Amino acid sequence: MKKIIIHTIPIIISLIWLIVNNDTFNPISLKGPEFLKFYLILLLGFYVSIFILKSFKDVVSKTTFYFMISIFVLGIVKLMRGIILEKPVGFLLIILAIETIIGSFLMLKLLTGDEK
Repeated sequence: MKKIIIHTIPIIISLIWLIVNNDTFNPISLKGPEFLKFYLILLLGFYVSIFILKSFKDVVSKTTFYFMISIFVLGIVKLMRGIILEKPVGFLLIILAIETIIGSFLMLKLLTGDEK
């Protein structure tokens, strides 16, 4: 339960930013730079929550992995929308590549059961 609450906080913060600055609940409808701001707030908040859990001596769990996958899927959906609308998607592609690398390391820790 603690993991779900800690991982939900960055989602709530990014949604509050989305509502306050853009008057919408739908991050997919945002233009490129605004979506990138939203997505970076969401990602950075999520990785801060992982470090908070690490400070509590908690291990990377399936809950963390599921949150990471859902954030990644959001980025992929926006990437596909940008490609279909023939918009520049370079920055989002770079962010998704970095997220894939970090996700691979976290998944490796989850699969090996490495707690250190």
